[in-house]
Amino acid sequence: MRTALQAAVGFLLALLAGRTGASLLATIALGAPPQPPPTDLAGAAAAAPGDAAAAPAGAAVRPGSAPASSAPSPDAALADRADPIASYTLRASLDPAQHTMRGEGTLVWRNASREPQRELFVHLYLNGFKNPRTAFLRAPVGGFRGSEILYDYGYIQVTRFAVREMGGADVWPGGKPTTPGDPEDETDIRVELPQPVAPGDAITIDLAWDAHLPSLALRTGHHGSFHMVGQWFPKIARLEPDGTWAHFAYHRLSEFYADFGAYDVTVDVPEAFTVGATGRLVEEQRRDGRAVRRFVQDDVHDFAFAAWDRFREMRATTDDGVAIRCLFPAGNEREAALEIDLVRFGLSRLGAAFGRYPYGTLTIIHPPEGAEEAGGMEYPTLITTGGSWLWPAVGVRFVETVTMHELAHQWFYGLVATNEHRHPFLDEGLTTYAEADALRARYGDGSAARLLGLELDLLAQYRVGAIASGHNGAVAQPAPAFIDGEDYAGLAYMRPAVLLATLAGVYGEDVVRRAVGRYARENRFRHPGPEALLEAMRREAGDEAAEALRAGLFDGAWVDYAVATFQSWPADAAADAPPEDAAADAPPEGGSEAPAYRGHAVVRRRGSLVLPVDVELHGADGGVQRARWPARESVARIAYAGASPLVAVVIDPDRRVLLDDDLANNARRSDRDLLAPAVLSRASFGVGLALTLLGP
Repeated sequence: MRTALQAAVGFLLALLAGRTGASLLATIALGAPPQPPPTDLAGAAAAAPGDAAAAPAGAAVRPGSAPASSAPSPDAALADRADPIASYTLRASLDPAQHTMRGEGTLVWRNASREPQRELFVHLYLNGFKNPRTAFLRAPVGGFRGSEILYDYGYIQVTRFAVREMGGADVWPGGKPTTPGDPEDETDIRVELPQPVAPGDAITIDLAWDAHLPSLALRTGHHGSFHMVGQWFPKIARLEPDGTWAHFAYHRLSEFYADFGAYDVTVDVPEAFTVGATGRLVEEQRRDGRAVRRFVQDDVHDFAFAAWDRFREMRATTDDGVAIRCLFPAGNEREAALEIDLVRFGLSRLGAAFGRYPYGTLTIIHPPEGAEEAGGMEYPTLITTGGSWLWPAVGVRFVETVTMHELAHQWFYGLVATNEHRHPFLDEGLTTYAEADALRARYGDGSAARLLGLELDLLAQYRVGAIASGHNGAVAQPAPAFIDGEDYAGLAYMRPAVLLATLAGVYGEDVVRRAVGRYARENRFRHPGPEALLEAMRREAGDEAAEALRAGLFDGAWVDYAVATFQSWPADAAADAPPEDAAADAPPEGGSEAPAYRGHAVVRRRGSLVLPVDVELHGADGGVQRARWPARESVARIAYAGASPLVAVVIDPDRRVLLDDDLANNARRSDRDLLAPAVLSRASFGVGLALTLLGP
């Protein structure tokens, strides 16, 4: 899920933060070396960077085909189907004038754990909007979405919950069932069974319920005649293999966790209403002023739909047959065409990286003005976007980023169904990484904006939040543990994405992409924890990279490189230098065989995140030497030997370590004279310029 506030605030901050993923300071200080073109993935060559918004409406940039290869496809061993645990056949009748819904149907649930079960847990998340005393509404979180004041409360009331295999007994608790330990909340309900369900056995539950949708807030509700319908039915929690239930009340920063199954859902609305929903439409009937549509989808763990009587529609089909459907308000035709274009590109690019998209449909809902709380959300085979015509017009890629982010959730949340309550970074952080990686492949340096000649990369935007939140706690913490929405956005979304991008800079973009791809493929239709991601990184990038990832996620590890001092002296005076200098290590690559000058730089690493980094040594004659510093120790000397005096030192000249806390101390030069660039290379002169302007 992505918010407009995140994007807008992040963009404004990132205007101060740079051109290509580090910061404006880094660009000034380290120069602006040309960036290599994006690396094409097998089977999905990246489009040349450009502005897709300038393409004709409906035009799509079609990825190229993979080169011929005798190697098997990485998708050859992908799981084709999920193990169905919780399958629903439902019927919902919506009254959009009253914002009410009557539902009925069946749930077939199988005990896939090792333990017999005498209880179930059922989530009634619409009850989070029932009154001001719910866990959701009494714990407002600043700095994130969902702060709207409700003018219409919502609820869900179960009227039947009968188990066929137990004599048809209605087992729904009487009175006012509440969340365990919270008598004011009704979103997480324990249901006691009259007899146990043995491991491997299944039960069929007949359901009926009434619901009232709230005014639109945080993923669901109504705005005028527009209805976004999510978490609208009694939804069984997930039972873990060890026999414990992963159940939790509806929390403002938490999303969802459920088992895979087959969904067969019939939606009954007034005839004038168009419906966009999870799955494919298999049947439609119109009678008595109503439209009855049946949607089916296997191998998913949720179902949502939107209904509105003013939707416009645009369709497209990918080369491999995925039907894309975009529903949008009048006046947003350009945005709809852009979203379809991005989805076509993203399905290919993300599919090549993380495993092919296995479904036949993808529906895009672009909410109308005033219904922004419905935007920026993901459900299986359905995403909601957002953004006005103004963003593309001024060159800000808000529409593109929200579209790609929600599309990437089809993998990280959809196909890899992690516990979003316990480890939100596994869906939001990996999705943000995938979003930035895909949009950089599409737009190059201008993946966030191309505005007034300035190209802004998304990682520059995300670095702002990642650094700001980096000392506020660990990335790997449960959703309710975040102190506020700003920390949640910075630590669950931005910091893991920038950490992965940093590892990609240090160990190779393809290596890290393969690691995340291995994790996604091996855990398709599963419910992995963080250890699966760490193991995938270890297998693809090695122990050092896996340890850096672990420390960055669990320990709040951070890093700040700094040039402390440097000096040089004539080589024939080496005998007069301190003994440890005379015995310094051999000079770095690029040094002279018979140097006229010797010296060293003292470099420091603060923080516990250990990553190797390059150090450049600049001579007065423009010569540049580069050394690789493993940075396992907190301070080191880098030897210099050259034809001229050492006049500047730059750590991480290629800006690979995006999580470096302070870029202003990455460079030092001897001459602060701004008018004497001739003695320095472009990079070292830029270092002096930045430090002269910003230093004391």
